[in-house]
Amino acid sequence: MSSGGGSGNGGASTGKPKATKSVPRSSKASLHFPVGRISRFLKNGKYAECVGAGAPVYLAAVLDYLAAEVLELAGNAARDNKKNRIVPRHIQMAVRNDEELSKLLGNVTIANGGVSPNIHQNLLPRKEAGSGKGDIGSASQEF
Repeated sequence: MSSGGGSGNGGASTGKPKATKSVPRSSKASLHFPVGRISRFLKNGKYAECVGAGAPVYLAAVLDYLAAEVLELAGNAARDNKKNRIVPRHIQMAVRNDEELSKLLGNVTIANGGVSPNIHQNLLPRKEAGSGKGDIGSASQEF
């Protein structure tokens, strides 16, 4: 059997180093957030004199987890409102209804998020024990 006509040289070295394809650190860690960009931001931001190799990977993983958590809850809020698209209102409802996210984002204002639907108990009409259906009251106060 001859090797005739093949472009390869049977595994013999040609002297030039073989070009290896670079793999992003985000892909190695199976993350969606860019590890290299976060590393650059940490270095250029002068948060510390030196930044370890694992720090941007860890931070990217934390951001990835938080984004996935918020998007899952916002998707559930959108589905509850029979919508296919997540809007800022759904993100607001998701964050404010989750205890830990609400604590984390307590001082954050979400643009076009609106407010949480809440009526204080003192503002609601009183339920009197003796009142029945026969009583005549103000029509605007009956619910």
